[in-house]
Amino acid sequence: MRFMLMHRVQQDDPASWEPTPELIERMNAFVEKLTADGVMLGAEGVQKVGAVVRRRGAAVRSTDGPFAEAKEVVGGFLLITAADLAAATAVAEEYITCFVGVEEMSVEVRQVAEFEDIEPYLN
Repeated sequence: MRFMLMHRVQQDDPASWEPTPELIERMNAFVEKLTADGVMLGAEGVQKVGAVVRRRGAAVRSTDGPFAEAKEVVGGFLLITAADLAAATAVAEEYITCFVGVEEMSVEVRQVAEFEDIEPYLN
């Protein structure tokens, strides 16, 4: 099964957006470990710059970031393979320890919908 682990950070916490050399080193070591274990499928950090596109009925509206209505925003993600949610959560628990110095954050673990999960709805 594939899982996406999204780390969420406080939008106004500079430590969340300015990685230290130590954080980069810890993240590189973690990614190398997951790659060697055959768990890593992809990983990226994201910038503060972005937009939100919303639809209500027929009306579509775009709003540029920073995202004033959001206190916590996605700072990056991992795409991994794991046997089940418990195994993916264990990876998330190790992942969050990389972020020493970040005041407050969370990691959301979501199973990726595979084709066979949606195939019954295609008929």
